[in-house]
Amino acid sequence: MQGPSDRLLDGLDFLERMAVGESALLSGLGADNGGTLWVEDGGESLPIATGEPLEEETAPPATTTAPDSIVPRTLAPASASGYVCAGGLYLYNTTDLEVDLAAAVSAPVDIRMEAAEEGPQILIVHTHGSEAYTPDGADIYTPSDQNARTLDTQYNVVRVGNEMKEVFEEMGLSVVHDETLYDYPQYNGAYSRSGVSISAYLEQYPTISIVLDVHRDALVGEDGTVYKAVTEIDGQQTAQVMLVLGSGSEHPNYLENLTLAARIQKRLDTLYPTLARPMTLRGSVYNQNLTPGSLLVEVGTHGNTLQEALRAARYFAQAAGQVLLELEQ
Repeated sequence: MQGPSDRLLDGLDFLERMAVGESALLSGLGADNGGTLWVEDGGESLPIATGEPLEEETAPPATTTAPDSIVPRTLAPASASGYVCAGGLYLYNTTDLEVDLAAAVSAPVDIRMEAAEEGPQILIVHTHGSEAYTPDGADIYTPSDQNARTLDTQYNVVRVGNEMKEVFEEMGLSVVHDETLYDYPQYNGAYSRSGVSISAYLEQYPTISIVLDVHRDALVGEDGTVYKAVTEIDGQQTAQVMLVLGSGSEHPNYLENLTLAARIQKRLDTLYPTLARPMTLRGSVYNQNLTPGSLLVEVGTHGNTLQEALRAARYFAQAAGQVLLELEQ
């Protein structure tokens, strides 16, 4: 299921993994970013004296506020430099592949969506399901093994997947949502584990045409500054989303996935300008060789709040849902 690039990524720690493929993209987004600014993301038991009462634990706060030190950025290309461009779309290509984006933009999406009554059409999974956001307001959680990660599915990207599922279903699409945390308790091998499950779902439900692996990104400057990718829609701050495409020797038909991504990206740009960051092509497979309807969707970054991510999830699902309904028709 994994190619060499996937195994390499599995061997990196969290921040190193988040750094792969991002610095060149982010360094080209504006003149004020400092050039190389962007890179990617018990105790001792003590005796208690006899007769002394245990001190009551302090209750956690009911609300909190995201740190002012998190810097918002709307990540949009300042020019075509560094990108493959066609039809008003931008692709950041981190591979050595020559990509014909114009062909992908103009090609028909060769995916037939069965009617919803025939069975599930969309599978939502989370290879890194414990990924979470910056606590803010009442959105407070207990971190798992690292900051900005939690096992509480009300506050990690599983909640974001639930939001997408709700919108898709309101539009008349049929969705299966896998809430399994494939990155815990072991991070390494998460894509292999999620890939086994995706294959099983595709066998169990042959009507599934679309597989969305929903993540969140991480952006940390070389000086430790945390950034969040954010835009404004209807007067509210909303996390940006990014479509990530896999490639590699184990995925020779990656252009089929790119064709679907280009169609969805175009609809996002039309309905909600600057909601979507440029698409990114990487050398890892991300299980996208299992079906041409596979996409990895990054919803916000660890600097975003959960509410910003949920807004992004709703807007993304509304735009993507329109495209998928057209495939059904």
